[in-house]
Amino acid sequence: MSHPTSNLFLYVGKPVNDEYGRSIGRIVSFSVNPTGRVTNVFLKHEDGEFRKYSSEQFRVDGDNVVLLPSIKLRVKTLCDEIPLIWRKEQALDELLEKKKVPSEMYNELQKTFEGALNQLKTDAKATTDNIDKYIFRCNTQIRQLNSALIHLEIEREIGRIDEDSYRTAIEMIQDGLKWAHAERQDLEALKNQLSNMLLGETTAISPQPEESTKEPSETSEAQETASSALPEPPVVVHVKSEN
Repeated sequence: MSHPTSNLFLYVGKPVNDEYGRSIGRIVSFSVNPTGRVTNVFLKHEDGEFRKYSSEQFRVDGDNVVLLPSIKLRVKTLCDEIPLIWRKEQALDELLEKKKVPSEMYNELQKTFEGALNQLKTDAKATTDNIDKYIFRCNTQIRQLNSALIHLEIEREIGRIDEDSYRTAIEMIQDGLKWAHAERQDLEALKNQLSNMLLGETTAISPQPEESTKEPSETSEAQETASSALPEPPVVVHVKSEN
């Protein structure tokens, strides 16, 4: 899989899917900076709506263009930047101990690093909250699809739905469940990745004996109910990742 910025023009009019194979829309145009780099991509969605996305959200997978959710890219950025700032703070402390940096310059730099780190932590908390909202949507979608499945079976059982219609409907429901479970799993992994990174950074600053390096996932009651009541595979609620 490669970044398509250099050849994205070849995909004008071509379909775009998400990571799970769901159809998103088609590429219609771009924003290009003076150096010729594609910065944004315009898509016409299946519902006819036009939306703009960062070029960083697109990947080419063979002949297919895939749209990545912006929240996944945000988590990656946070997991790169927060440890980097923390390492810089450590290096600065070591330089002060070795008397390689004047105290006044140390104080200035330390405040700069601390401010940047606090802002990134605030962003990480907001991102975690957004992930929780998306997980809740997935669980809602899963409950609704399981309800649809049960009602479909009932109507088939009493002879109100013919076999061909039943098979078509069951396939669509199973696809929806498969996508919803897969997306929820990815979202939970993102949340754990972000939580573990923050916990690791905090633990490194203030070591605690016997402290686990893994923060338990905070799952709402509704999410726990959905997870326990529903079968595994089939599945994903579509979270549109737009700028």
